[in-house]
Order: sequence, then structure tokens, then C-alpha cells
Amino acid sequence: MSMRSIQPPRHWLSYLTDSLVHSGVMPTWEAVEYLTANLIGEAPNTTFHDTKSPYETIQQFFHRVYGPIVEAASRTVTLPPTSMIHMFTDISVMGNSAILVVYFPGHNKPHQLLFLDGVRAWDLMFESIEAFNQWAEERYRWITEALQAVSVDSVHEEPVEFSLALTSY
Repeated sequence: MSMRSIQPPRHWLSYLTDSLVHSGVMPTWEAVEYLTANLIGEAPNTTFHDTKSPYETIQQFFHRVYGPIVEAASRTVTLPPTSMIHMFTDISVMGNSAILVVYFPGHNKPHQLLFLDGVRAWDLMFESIEAFNQWAEERYRWITEALQAVSVDSVHEEPVEFSLALTSY
């Protein structure tokens, strides 16, 4: 009988905070305050409607939440050095926005959609940190499983580290 080692779930709020701090976006105390104010509590989150530029605020929010999850998944699976992963956002101030994660294998091979999530920024609130961790872990697993599926189809090349490109259109 084979036993798979079960990884304990990540503490995603800490992971996102660390990402914001190490990328130079904001200091620790501000990152913690930003994430807890925008993720923990009751919906709707009026922060996005009270800003003078809701489109930009929502876009930043999605990149700050989904970006580290996508990056963590991309570090889990070894992919060819010619490949890239892009995260695209299609922002809607009134309805569902779309978060897309696309795999580009390189060598002019067709790209593949790894992940699509439709969400309203102001409704992306969680009753507790544990509920957020479950939500983030689920998305991490979906992206990781999709990456594993495409990596099986990829040409075997020497693995190399690659960076995540976050793009919005």
C-alpha cells in the first residue's frame, strides 16, 4: 500500500503578506491591514466603490490576491524553460470580473487555459482566515493540477526557473 504524504495547508494570508512585502509593494503592517480589510469580514466590501478609481483598485486587488497563488503553483511543477505563465484580468466594476491563467509552452505551440475564475471583487470576502485559506488552497490545487497535466504533454527540456508575468487587458 502506498502512502502519499499529505502537505499541511499553507497559511495563505501570510503567504500573500510576504509576497506584498518582498515585492516592495507595501510594508508588513500595511500589507496585513490591506489584506485583512479586503478579505476578512462581511460582503460587500465597499472599499472598491468608495475609491476614485475602482477599476485600478480592483485590478490591483486581484493581482495581489491571485498572483501569489499562481506563482506558488508555478513553483510546484517543473516546466520547460521556454514556457511562461500569464495571469490576465478582465475587470468589471459592476459584475463578475474574470481571472485567467494561461500557459504558453513556447516553440510556437498553442497556449492552454489553466484556470478561469469569475468573481466580484466586493463579494470576495471571507468570514474567517480559515475560510480564506480553504478558498486559496482550492485555487492553488486547481492551477497545480492543470500545470501538471500540461507538463506531461510538454517536451522534456532542462528545467529552469521562470518568472510569473502578471498582465491585465
